[in-house]
Amino acid sequence: MKFRKDINGLRAFAVIAVVLFHFNAAWMPGGFAGVDVFFVISGFLMTSIIFRGIEQQDFSIAKFYIARGNRIIPALALLCVVLLVFGWFYLTPLEYKALGKHAARTIGFVSNHTYLKEAGYFEAASHEKWLLHSWSLSVEWQFYIIYPLILLGLRKLVSLNTMKLLLVFGTIVGFIYCVFVSYSTPNAAYYLLPARAWEMMIGGVAYLYPFKLSEPRKKGLELLGLALIIGSCFWISAENAWPGYLALFPVLGSFFIIQAQRNDSLLTGNFVFQKIGAWSYSIYLWHWPIVVFIYRASLDSFYIYLGMGLSIFLGYLSYKYVERAKLASYSQWKNLWRVKPLYILLATFALGTLIYKSEGADIDRRAGANSEQAKFLDYYTTQHQNLDETYWLKCNSYSALEETGTTDIDPSCITKKGHGGIFLWGDSHAEALSFGLRELAEAQNIPFYQKTSAGCIVSLSETDKQTGLGKKACDSSNKLALQSIKKLNPTLVVIAQANSHEEQDWQQISAKVASIADTKIIVVGPVSQWQPSLPDIMIKPKNWKSKPQMIADNGLDLDMIATDQIMKSRNENGYKYISLIDQLCEEHKDEEVYYCKVLADDGELLQVDYGHLSKSGSLLVVNEILAEPLLNLYNK
Repeated sequence: MKFRKDINGLRAFAVIAVVLFHFNAAWMPGGFAGVDVFFVISGFLMTSIIFRGIEQQDFSIAKFYIARGNRIIPALALLCVVLLVFGWFYLTPLEYKALGKHAARTIGFVSNHTYLKEAGYFEAASHEKWLLHSWSLSVEWQFYIIYPLILLGLRKLVSLNTMKLLLVFGTIVGFIYCVFVSYSTPNAAYYLLPARAWEMMIGGVAYLYPFKLSEPRKKGLELLGLALIIGSCFWISAENAWPGYLALFPVLGSFFIIQAQRNDSLLTGNFVFQKIGAWSYSIYLWHWPIVVFIYRASLDSFYIYLGMGLSIFLGYLSYKYVERAKLASYSQWKNLWRVKPLYILLATFALGTLIYKSEGADIDRRAGANSEQAKFLDYYTTQHQNLDETYWLKCNSYSALEETGTTDIDPSCITKKGHGGIFLWGDSHAEALSFGLRELAEAQNIPFYQKTSAGCIVSLSETDKQTGLGKKACDSSNKLALQSIKKLNPTLVVIAQANSHEEQDWQQISAKVASIADTKIIVVGPVSQWQPSLPDIMIKPKNWKSKPQMIADNGLDLDMIATDQIMKSRNENGYKYISLIDQLCEEHKDEEVYYCKVLADDGELLQVDYGHLSKSGSLLVVNEILAEPLLNLYNK
C-alpha cells in the first residue's frame, strides 16, 4: 500500500492532543480523545494488511504477529528498563514494587486489566503510575491477537463480501455496547478491549469501503473530520462518560480524514506533522513518565514546556535508533526462536517480575530503599496501610463489602450508647477525623457514632458518581446513616468530605436531618491537600533539611483554598460551617503564596498521603480547631 501522508499527519494530531492534555488538561480538556484517533488508524492499517493477505491467499498469522512485535516491543521494553533503572536509585520499596509489577504487565500487554483494578484513569493516583499510558498499547495488542484469528475463521465459513458486511455490523453493535457499558461500568469501558474494539473496526471499514469523491468534496470531508477531532479535544472533558456516544465525534473525524485520502494536504502533509507523526509512537511512550516526574516533584509550570520538548526529543531518538532498527521478520512459527523482540520481552518481563516478587528490591545496597528519604516515605506508606483502628474502618461500608460481600458494618458503630451523642458521617476524610473526635467524646463522656465509607460523600439520593461496588457501598452507607440518625437522635451530626463542598446542597441535607431528629449539624471544610502527597513534598531538599512547621510549596492544591472561600462566603441556615483552612494555612500576600501547617506537635506529619490525616493530625485538627465550636454547639 502506498505511504499515506494523511494518516501519518493524523497521527501527529493524535499525539499532540494526548501530550497537551497530559501536561496541562486545561489546555485541551478532551485531548485524551487522541487515543481514540490512534485506535482508528490502527484498525485501518491492520485491516489492510490482513485483507490484502487473505485476498492474495498469502496471509501468515505468524508473520503478522512477529511484525507487530518488531514494531512495538523494542521501544516499549527500552522505556520499561530505563524506568526500572531510575527506580533502583530513586523509588521506595513499595513504589519500586509497583513499578516492577506494572513493567511486567506492560510488556506482557495486560496492563489495562491491572490499572482497571487499581484506579480510574482521571483520578489523582493515576499521576503516580509511571506506565499508566501503556493501557492503550495493551488494548491494541489484544486486538492484534484476536482480530486476525476471527477474520481467518470467518473466511473459512463465508465469502469476502459477507466478511466485509459482518465487519460493518460488528462495528455498529460494538458502538452500541460501548455506549451502554460507558454508563454502567465506566472504568471497564475505558480500559478494556470490548468497548474499544469498534473504534479499530471502523478503521477497517474505512479500508474496505473507500469513498470515491471529487477533489473539492475530499477537502470538505477532511475539514469536517478535523473539525470533529479538534472540537472533541476542546469541548469534551474528563467529566464526560468515556468512550460513550461522544467518542463517535473523534472516531468519525478520523474516519472522514482517512476517507478523504488527501495525500497532498497541507494540514496533514506538512513537514512538521510528518515528522511528529513518524515519531508519534515513541513520543507517546516517553511523554507520560515525564508528566509523572513533574507531578511528583511539584515542579513549576516552566518545566511543563521543558517536558514537552524533552518528550519530542526522546521520541525522535527512540524512533531513529530503536524503532528503525532492522529486525528480521518470519512467516513460519518454527522461526519464532529467531525473533529478537521475543527475548527482549521475556527479559523485561522477568526483570519486572523479579522486582515485584522481591518487594521492590528492599535491600540495603539499593539507594532507593536505603536512603533516609526512602525510609521516611516508607514509614508514612506503612502508616497509611494501617489505619483500621485510627479511622474506625469497621464502620466503612466499602471495606465491609470487599471483605464479607455485604455492607454489614460493625454494630458498635451505630448501637445506642446513651442520650445525645456525636454522629460522624461522610467519606474517608470524615474517617480521618474519627480518632480525634472519639478522644474528645470520651473525655467529655459523650456517646460517639460513625457511619462512613471510602469515596462516599453525604447524599440524600442514590449516587451517580460511583459504579459497581462503590455505588452499592455509597448508597447503603448514606441510607444507613439517615436511618441511624433517626434512631439514635444524636445531639450533633458532624459531616466531612474530601472536596467539592460548594457543590452540595447543605440546606437540603440539613432540612432532611432536622425532619428526622432533634440534632444540630456541623459541616467541616476541607483540609489542606498536597500533590502528589505531603510526605513527597517534605523530602524536597528545602523542606527536608529544615523540617519547618509550615511550608509554602507549589504542590499545595489551591482548589481546596477556593472551596473553603466559597463555603465561607455563603450565608445559609440549618448548619454551621467550620473552616480548617483558616487555622491550617495563612496567605502571604506579599509573596502571593499560602503557608500551610504540615507538622503536629509531636513532629509527625499532619497527613499520611495527599490529604488524609495521620493519627497525630486528627488529634491536632480536633483539639485545636474543632473542639471549641463543636462543644459550644453541643452544649447550647
